[in-house]
Amino acid sequence: MKKFSIGIDIGGTNTAIGIVDEEGNVLVKGGIDTPSHGDIDRYVKEMSVAVKDMAKNVKLTNPDSEILGMGIGAPNGNYYSGTIEYAPNLSFKGVVHLVKLLKAEFPEYQYLALTNDANAAAIGEMIYGGAKGMKNFVMYTLGTGVGSGVVVNGDLVYGHDGFAGECGHTTLIPGGRLCGCGAKGHLEAYCSAPGMKRTAFELLAHYNDMDSLLAKDSFEDMTSKKIYQAAVKGDKIALEVFELTGKYLGQGLADTVHHLSPEAIFLFGGPTAAGDYIFKPTIESMENHLLPIFKKKIKVLPSKLSAGDAAIVGASALVWKEMEK
Repeated sequence: MKKFSIGIDIGGTNTAIGIVDEEGNVLVKGGIDTPSHGDIDRYVKEMSVAVKDMAKNVKLTNPDSEILGMGIGAPNGNYYSGTIEYAPNLSFKGVVHLVKLLKAEFPEYQYLALTNDANAAAIGEMIYGGAKGMKNFVMYTLGTGVGSGVVVNGDLVYGHDGFAGECGHTTLIPGGRLCGCGAKGHLEAYCSAPGMKRTAFELLAHYNDMDSLLAKDSFEDMTSKKIYQAAVKGDKIALEVFELTGKYLGQGLADTVHHLSPEAIFLFGGPTAAGDYIFKPTIESMENHLLPIFKKKIKVLPSKLSAGDAAIVGASALVWKEMEK
């Protein structure tokens, strides 16, 4: 009998849904809008309809199959309680008991678990990706923010309250840039995709460089991809953006190594598509900040999860992890 799991990734704008096999292949995927109306009961009903339609289609094409459960990745998702708590980019207010609501819709599923999106990515990397066989590693997700998932002795670290592993909110520069969380100088303010844009505009102003390929873009129009494209063409501002981002990120990774001594650190997200432009300065900076006992021992690797399906696959991997318990 073929076994499948459902992966759901709840983002601020869209909710991605997919059904995934044991090898991490996505059989079918779709999604719904993440609503602005704030009505969680209505949202769960809409999500349930979409999931049930997909499950029905999988059963038609794979009669000898079983869906074992559902994994959900969400901002401020708490694995222990199955709740989303005070997520700033979702319309649902306060503490939302999502797993409880979904269990009422899907009583037939034995496994149903929720965690935040970075933790889901870490589990996906462990089950399907480059961390197979590793017991100690860290996943950094670089995107609108900087998320992280920490795995120690083969288990994801949730801490006493379910919210451990916020490496993106370590203080990099005291009194530095305002972070989206309201604090100053956090790693996320420098190494996220918006952080890279901020670095680009600071450099453009510092050098008064009107000849840069980035000079004509507004802040809204500029992206980390455009910075990469300019770097490939030799643009000095773009190249310095990657050097500085790598310097800051490497410093943050060195702190993570000192705390956890992982076998590897995986990087995932849009900026990592730049390859050596981001990896080379990051690794160099990390090595410069490490204690001698750690130097040349920690691998910094690109995620092996498919970028297009990573959020769904990572969430679905929660089911397989639950089965191990």
